[in-house]
Amino acid sequence: MRHLWIWILPLALAATTFGSLAREPLAIRLLVYAALTLALDTAAWSTWRGVPVYRRHLAIFLVAVAAVPLSPAAVPGALLGLALSCLPLARNRWLATLGWRRGSDRRPDPAVPLVLVADPHWSEALTGLAEATAAWPGADWLFLGDTFDVWVGIPGMETPLQMEFLAWVDERRRQGRWVGLWMGNREYFLDGLAGRFDLMGEGLGGALPAEALAWEHGDLINAADWRYRLWNLLSRSGLTWLVARLLPRAAARALAGRLERTMRTTNRAYKLAFPRAAFAAAAAGHPGKTFITGHFHTLEEVGNGTALPWAHDGNFMLWQDQRIKPAAPGDRLY
Repeated sequence: MRHLWIWILPLALAATTFGSLAREPLAIRLLVYAALTLALDTAAWSTWRGVPVYRRHLAIFLVAVAAVPLSPAAVPGALLGLALSCLPLARNRWLATLGWRRGSDRRPDPAVPLVLVADPHWSEALTGLAEATAAWPGADWLFLGDTFDVWVGIPGMETPLQMEFLAWVDERRRQGRWVGLWMGNREYFLDGLAGRFDLMGEGLGGALPAEALAWEHGDLINAADWRYRLWNLLSRSGLTWLVARLLPRAAARALAGRLERTMRTTNRAYKLAFPRAAFAAAAAGHPGKTFITGHFHTLEEVGNGTALPWAHDGNFMLWQDQRIKPAAPGDRLY
């Protein structure tokens, strides 16, 4: 029953206003719809933390519009409410409502080494994965995003390489190993694959609390890069999902390629320098924990935070004995 009380506000709005709403001016009706939509979205996020924002917004939009059919204020009012729900983009660390997580945040054996794979950007081969698996057969795995150049979780858009990776995940889990995937800025709509992993999430809030380890991909750290934040929201919106879902597969694959090319060239000025101050502030938000990210493609250590180097050439890292360390696939642990 936790968080169910928060549904009182949207239910009260619906019950007390819609009976006489048709007699009100259009502007009032629009504001009421916006308030209802915002209240519904807040309640839904508080209750269902495992639902991605695009699914949540689609559901809230449909509910709000259906509440009073044929009202000319329904669609613009619902859109206004959803736009207001995205205001956390304007502040550096008010982004929790735009993320989600599903699965287990506790590994069966925390003493087992955890292989950390940040930004491999695989496109032609799973570089380094077979070698690392052979070197560390008993290790657990955490992928910190940008696993492929672009990965869209819509049926028919999977590539053979992505299917090969998922088969590898299945085999690791059959062997009793914990495997987590935290989505980065090149993963889209993968929640349908959450059951293939022990833990999947997006945005802020990744953690293994029992091990004092916290993470995020890192793309949302730099608040100055507001253009990217807006693009990140729009590219993961319910509208984008609908377009990709309804397009013929060839057109959808072309859209995925366009997304990849756009991300490669967007806001290069913000990608040239490591945002040390913003990273330090993000790490300081996790006192008493080790905070890690990928995204920046460079090894940086700031306070309790570590940005991991990119794993494009198989440069994986390890979390072992409560610390981060590099490990080459030739360094056998067993």
